[in-house]
Amino acid sequence: MAFGGTARADTTSWLAIGPGYAIERNSFDSTGRRAATLSMSLGVGSSPKAKFVVGGLVRTVTYFSLGTDLGLAARVATGGFARGDWGLAVDAGVVARTWGGGNFGRFPLQPVVTLGAPWGLQLGLGAQLWNLSGAPFATGGFAVVELDFLRLTLMRQGSTDAMWFNASPAGGR
Repeated sequence: MAFGGTARADTTSWLAIGPGYAIERNSFDSTGRRAATLSMSLGVGSSPKAKFVVGGLVRTVTYFSLGTDLGLAARVATGGFARGDWGLAVDAGVVARTWGGGNFGRFPLQPVVTLGAPWGLQLGLGAQLWNLSGAPFATGGFAVVELDFLRLTLMRQGSTDAMWFNASPAGGR
């Protein structure tokens, strides 16, 4: 009987929450609506040791006074971002928007660019455009400042290790 070596299949994980601000255009009356936002995201990706990490993400963005979007996206992130250090992530997906009577688009496309800093801090800029279900089309965007709890704890390694050593980061060193 033959035995194989030890398998190690660590994945990258993201879990972020943070406030922000948004502007959404009402296609019915061509007015801009402004709202405070709360963004929450949860995702998983390939090995954090890689130069680039590919994964998936679920994101909700609540527009206070308007409603809540639920989105599903693909994410490509730099290895630094995945390991909780400096880096960049780009998301591209679609959003289900049940609020606004369809005047803000029902299924807009949503790209999001997230700049990651050490300690799980990140700045996200997102937009909504077009509409998979046809007119009226979505036009809007948001900016959020988030804290990613997994980039702060489980995934963290790199420049922050001198102050708070992570003895066993996901993916190893």
